Amino acid sequence: MHSSVELTNLRLATDIGTYGPNDVVPLAHILDLTLTIDPGLVLIDTDHMASVFDYDPLIATITNLAADGHYETQERLITRIVSACADEPAVQALEIYLRKSPVVDNSGALGIRLTIDSAELDKHRR
Repeated sequence: MHSSVELTNLRLATDIGTYGPNDVVPLAHILDLTLTIDPGLVLIDTDHMASVFDYDPLIATITNLAADGHYETQERLITRIVSACADEPAVQALEIYLRKSPVVDNSGALGIRLTIDSAELDKHRR
C-alpha cells in the first residue's frame, strides 16, 4: 500500500534568476510536490487532525522560503524545500518539480524535477 500528499500548480511569490534587457523574464514559478507518507495517516479510525499529516505548516514554510529574498537558481530553492520536507518526520520520500514560465515567445515552461527516496531523504534530516 502506498499513500501520498500531492500539491500541484502552486504559484510561488519568489524572485529567481538574473536577467538582461533582452531576456525573457518568467511571470511565474510553479511548484508541484508529492510527499510519500504512511498509509496509516490516511486510513484513519477517528476524524481528528492528530490522526493525519497536517501539511498546512509545511506549505506555510515553503511559501516563506520562496519569498525569503533573491535566488540565483531554482535549484537552491528546491534544496531549501527538500530540507523543510526532511524536517517533517511523516514524510518518507518526495518528488518535487519547480518550473518557470514563460521561456520563449511568451510560451513554454522550464523546470527541475527531483525524486528523493527514503534513504536519501534521511541524509537531509537534521
